[in-house]
Amino acid sequence: MIEIENVTKRYGQTAVVDRVSLTIPKGGVTTFIGPNGAGKSTLLSMISRLMPMDSGRILIDGMDVSSTRSDVLARRLAILRQDNPMSLRLTVRDLIAFGRFPHSKGRLSSDDVVHIDRALEMLELTPLAGRYLDEISGGQRQRAFVAMVMCQDTDYILLDEPLNNLDMHHGVSMMGLLRNLADEHGKTVVVVIHDINFASTYSDCIVAMKNGQLASMGTPKELVRPEVLQPLYELDIQVHEIHGQRICVYYR
Repeated sequence: MIEIENVTKRYGQTAVVDRVSLTIPKGGVTTFIGPNGAGKSTLLSMISRLMPMDSGRILIDGMDVSSTRSDVLARRLAILRQDNPMSLRLTVRDLIAFGRFPHSKGRLSSDDVVHIDRALEMLELTPLAGRYLDEISGGQRQRAFVAMVMCQDTDYILLDEPLNNLDMHHGVSMMGLLRNLADEHGKTVVVVIHDINFASTYSDCIVAMKNGQLASMGTPKELVRPEVLQPLYELDIQVHEIHGQRICVYYR
């Protein structure tokens, strides 16, 4: 369980996350939605301690992220950032192997290799394992970074816009994989996502943010409704139920 208590982050006089309190349940898939600038990515960065908070407290299974040792936190939580610059010339396998560092400290064991091979297979990257990152497409690189995070094999997996650069086939495969990690492997998956229909179809819980504040939180059935989404996005959104799934139509 991730407990977020009255967390604030400011840049100058502007609060990009403003006194947010919520609890992310253990297990399942929780998605963060909302317009650009809502504070979603900033909050995810504070949960993972990539960014310090100005006030408040965040607990992961009772551990305060501000004071927990880095090596302990790295074995409990993994995060994929929205931007992942990479200056080193690495192969896909080399990159994914970085995910094992909290366990291997740079000396890969046979167990680490098993995790690396499994991540390559799960993300459909095995044929590209020996290719350099600058030799593959943006979508393939994105899948490689996600594989690195999954290879870390933590209880909590945080992903900031993991569908960036992915085509429809790989977008669906990615969300199905995240669903499988929660259902079959007991992971807690937290995702910042812009595609409201993926959020509706694959989430257990949806957190909606706007202007740095918590706008609403609940199940897809509770949140995927015009009266919730229209003021959130300031857009005319129609919701249709298809085969039990709530699908949004918002094109003009």
